Amino acid sequence: MKLGTTDLNVFELCLGGNVFGWTADQDTSFQVLDDYAAAGGNFIDTSDAYSHWIEGHQGGESEVILGNWMQSRGNRASMIIATKVGILPSRPGLSAANINLAVDECLTRLQTDRIDVLYAHRDDEQTPLEETMTAFDALVRSGKVGHIAASNYSAERLQAAQDIARSAGLATFVALQHHYNLVHRTDYEGPLRDVVAANNMVSLPYYSLASGFLTGKYRDGAPLEGARAKGAGQYMTDRGLAILAAMDDVAAEHEVSLTAVALAWLAAQPTVATPLASARIPAQLPDLLQMVGLELTAEQIATLSAVSS
Repeated sequence: MKLGTTDLNVFELCLGGNVFGWTADQDTSFQVLDDYAAAGGNFIDTSDAYSHWIEGHQGGESEVILGNWMQSRGNRASMIIATKVGILPSRPGLSAANINLAVDECLTRLQTDRIDVLYAHRDDEQTPLEETMTAFDALVRSGKVGHIAASNYSAERLQAAQDIARSAGLATFVALQHHYNLVHRTDYEGPLRDVVAANNMVSLPYYSLASGFLTGKYRDGAPLEGARAKGAGQYMTDRGLAILAAMDDVAAEHEVSLTAVALAWLAAQPTVATPLASARIPAQLPDLLQMVGLELTAEQIATLSAVSS
């Protein structure tokens, strides 16, 4: 499938690389990546900030593992790599100078000469949008970056960035990453989605599984363990459990996992190109991959949307 208005043909599931070097060591990450590629996957998302929050880490650990994997497998040409800059503590902000330094460091870690999709990881209101968009445009013109995208922008700032770029003949954002899933909808559905649609952009939701809550593994008194369990716990409400119950019915009708249903619902939403999801271990990947080719009926989508509204 095409990624919005770009020339990139991407897999239906974008594999999140935030776990690489964090909850998955290099050997385990290689196994996950091998299995994803064997299933036809080619779209991998990372950031220069992953995983600076771990003691002893500096950031870029995920990119290093991904670069090592592509180098060892000789498959860079068949992969579509997205990374982000702007929030790494040693490379903060979206000034032109910082963007250029950060991108060169990303390229080194990824062992490549181009980034297919480069995101502004978070809006930087201290830097003029003109400076940021001009710097991104120069990277596209140089060939170091194929396309640019945004992450964690407000509707107003996203539209302003697009207007500035368009009026100056600069490259515009082709996609937006944002928090969006069946239990977390209101932040995106509204002005932000309207801006994405009006600018012919596509969206790639993160936290697609609500920190694991939408896999169903935390209900029925299952212990809230793991790096993301606290995030899942906030959804353990009557509403959240009703959503899981509705998902159970849909999953049974298609004979797939709740994980696949959650991702398929997202993929069916207006503007969504592909959801992002990560696998800490290879055993988690099959449930994710069940969303590939899974088409929920209009009635199933309406039911899930109603119970989660």
